[in-house]
Amino acid sequence: MDKICDLRTTQDIVKYINRAKETLSPDLLLILIGPTASGKTKLAVELAKALDGEIISADSRQVYQGLDIGTGKDLKEYDGIPYHLIDIVSPTTQYSVKEFVKDFEIAYQDIIHRGKFPILCGGTGSYVQTLLQPQPYSSIPRDEAFHVEHAALSKEELIAMIQVEDIPSDFQIDWDSHKRLVRALEILRYLKTNELPIDTAHQPYPHLIMALSPPLETRRGRIDKRLSARMEEGLISEVQGLLETGLSHEQLQWFGLEYKYASYYLLGELTLAEFHDKLRTEIHRFAKRQMTYFRKMEKDGLAINWLVNYR
Repeated sequence: MDKICDLRTTQDIVKYINRAKETLSPDLLLILIGPTASGKTKLAVELAKALDGEIISADSRQVYQGLDIGTGKDLKEYDGIPYHLIDIVSPTTQYSVKEFVKDFEIAYQDIIHRGKFPILCGGTGSYVQTLLQPQPYSSIPRDEAFHVEHAALSKEELIAMIQVEDIPSDFQIDWDSHKRLVRALEILRYLKTNELPIDTAHQPYPHLIMALSPPLETRRGRIDKRLSARMEEGLISEVQGLLETGLSHEQLQWFGLEYKYASYYLLGELTLAEFHDKLRTEIHRFAKRQMTYFRKMEKDGLAINWLVNYR
């Protein structure tokens, strides 16, 4: 880990941030990341109250309207603190990192101009990294027809198709995600006949990255407890309601995790017990992948202050 900060309370973190604002920039962007169920939103709200701040979400699924229980929006937890980039698009569309960067800039400038403190909070590492270190591959245009055409292919088929392409040495591929494999194939096919776009206009935001990293057993316990709570809150009913609005099972499965496996259950492909066990396992794997991505961000030159002793 890059830097371990022995900050044990919210008050300790507030003091640390105020010192950073004095030395880095009055327009400092606080970025709070961490794996799922690490307590990011709760801490972000506490910091926003103490620092007169507003929260911008960096969550690739919470942008969608109607995906509430499964994505853990927990809007009551914001306790009156203004939030941005939650519930902003229909689940019938596909929101991209390029759109996130544009929407983030609008929210950030609005918060700064009103004299508030911006806090970017979420677990989608690719969103955060693209803000701070533009990823040229992300700017390659997306062809929805291509994604529809390849949606039914298995991961094994997609991997075989990717492996015969000319893969640039700096092009990172998530081999575990079906939708990212489709996107990787789309990018590689695009590069056969087009140059890689270069962003020369980007100016980095003055920022401070803090990451929550609870012990593994603590994280696993929180994930299990939260999954049980979401089941009791009506996760299955939420997915049934989304189907009734006209979303297809294929669209639900694209959102992954809770929506993917709830779809399989409703299709009769999993029993309720199998659904719960499979989803629990996949959420644990997802948290592990998040941590792997955050470490990649460090290797790529982003300084992360790890809050390993916070509460």
